[in-house]
Amino acid sequence: MDSRVSELFGGCCRPGGGPAMGGNLKARGAGGSSSCGGPKGKKKNGRNRGGKANNPPYLPPEAEDGNIEYKLKLVNPSQYRFEHLVTQMKWRLQEGRGEAVYQIGVEDNGLLVGLADEEMRASLKTLHRMAEKVGADITVLREREVDYDSDMPRKITEVLVRKVPDNQQFLDLRVAVLGNVDSGKSTLLGVLTQGELDNGRGRARLNLFRHLHEIQSGRTSSISFEILGFNSKGEVVNYSDSRTAEEICESSSKMITFIDLAGHHKYLHTTIFGLTSYCPDCALLLVSANTGIAGTTREHLGLALALKVPFFIVVSKVDLCAKTTVERTVRQLERVLKQPGCHKVPMLVTSEDDAVTAAQQFAQSPNVTPIFTLSSVSGESLDLLKVFLNILPPLTNSKEQEELMQQLTEFQVDEIYTVPEVGTVVGGTLSSGICREGDQLVVGPTDDGCFLELRVCSIQRNRSACRVLRAGQAATLALGDFDRALLRKGMVMVSPEMNPTICSVFEAEIVLLFHATTFRRGFQVTVHVGNVRQTAVVEKIHAKDKLRTGEKAVVRFRFLKHPEYLKVGAKLLFREGVTKGIGHVTDVQAITAGEAQASMGF
Repeated sequence: MDSRVSELFGGCCRPGGGPAMGGNLKARGAGGSSSCGGPKGKKKNGRNRGGKANNPPYLPPEAEDGNIEYKLKLVNPSQYRFEHLVTQMKWRLQEGRGEAVYQIGVEDNGLLVGLADEEMRASLKTLHRMAEKVGADITVLREREVDYDSDMPRKITEVLVRKVPDNQQFLDLRVAVLGNVDSGKSTLLGVLTQGELDNGRGRARLNLFRHLHEIQSGRTSSISFEILGFNSKGEVVNYSDSRTAEEICESSSKMITFIDLAGHHKYLHTTIFGLTSYCPDCALLLVSANTGIAGTTREHLGLALALKVPFFIVVSKVDLCAKTTVERTVRQLERVLKQPGCHKVPMLVTSEDDAVTAAQQFAQSPNVTPIFTLSSVSGESLDLLKVFLNILPPLTNSKEQEELMQQLTEFQVDEIYTVPEVGTVVGGTLSSGICREGDQLVVGPTDDGCFLELRVCSIQRNRSACRVLRAGQAATLALGDFDRALLRKGMVMVSPEMNPTICSVFEAEIVLLFHATTFRRGFQVTVHVGNVRQTAVVEKIHAKDKLRTGEKAVVRFRFLKHPEYLKVGAKLLFREGVTKGIGHVTDVQAITAGEAQASMGF
């Protein structure tokens, strides 16, 4: 991580921000840049306005892995060839965890050849038969004309193949929602999930608030979850057509789980916990068009960069501003994104073609940052955001998922509830392994360093029953009559075979992002490591006596209250007032339960 990201936490960034890292990437539809290329300028694949293209248009060569498949044509294949194509589609769907993108009219080396209308219709008919064979639906994303080396108009077609869900194995993406207070985060989520536009006075957000003081103040202070579904044909499924979350899950092939975080600086610790604990796939940074980058916007941007969470930006409330004001806010965002601490390539989305291109390039390149301008009141450009979310592929590949599933079970406890007639319920994320109903696990560490046995009675995912939970998925687990008083946030539920270790002292390699004076031994900070959040004291700074803003060092920390379960390599973020730093755990001093009791004074 570039130490200059500290500018986003501490002081104000200079308007110039240094040289631009790449130009402003702007998709141009049928005549623009390749939909599957990286942001750094593949050759143009559209029609040359001055006549025929001088150079053949290319996409990047087809990759063996991933969920993108090139096909020149699929006209009347033999039975043997058809079965081979179906097997190939199953592989691509597996790589995309239920989604695949087919480029028809493209050779394996990426050359955009195109097909005549009759051949294209025959190819799409074959693709539809293939999809039916594997239990999937197809949706045409866009068509583009190519005129290289041909007098006849030829087209390439981009098709989304999405598997119809079976046994609740829908694709689930978690999106953390960041932004300054009063930027319209909860209102936008209310509009997306309820299917009704806002009245300009915050009516759409009322269903999202969890506490009376949130309704009275209009400000989110806790973490809430909202879901938006897309069926196998790419149509939106939300509460406007379904009465319950279970109905949404049953009708959806893809689920977007929004994690609504607090925007006020007073609740920054809650926002940090949401980003570190709930493992979002990406983040949505909301910026109000009439105020621009204000309040905690810059700090939330810095958090996303520090934790390496990919993000896209939504400029809201465009109905309240003149067009020049919106353009000024977008230019301000572009300047910040191009600064040395960010190294991002902004991409303004103004059409459906832009939205498709943005979704694909966002998944392929961590540097691309799409920017949407919309209104939750008039509904302007709201459909572009829905197209983007519908097309957005999984940001982790299937191999990583399979490797995590082969490991022993580890579930992070983020929330604890008591439900009448059910008993104690914990919510969180399964970081590795597989969890089933009836599994015997151990939970801990308790305040005295012990792990306690328990049984998983039932599982719910997105508020509907689920029998099997896989690595990377979030869910709630019912624990029956297990005593809630023995649980706390930050614990883990693991397989007994794991023989988990605990620690009170650990070392981490850190970068001090911002501190007003010097960072010394004895300084106390709140440490966030995954779902762990606890005050720790600095015991030693190796090879140095003190640290200043931007400096790196290996630091030894000691937890003040109780031992925790930490893993080497885990990302770490610490804060205390305006002091902030990031890093990763390099060593943990494992201790037994007896040693934990002695060190904590039990």
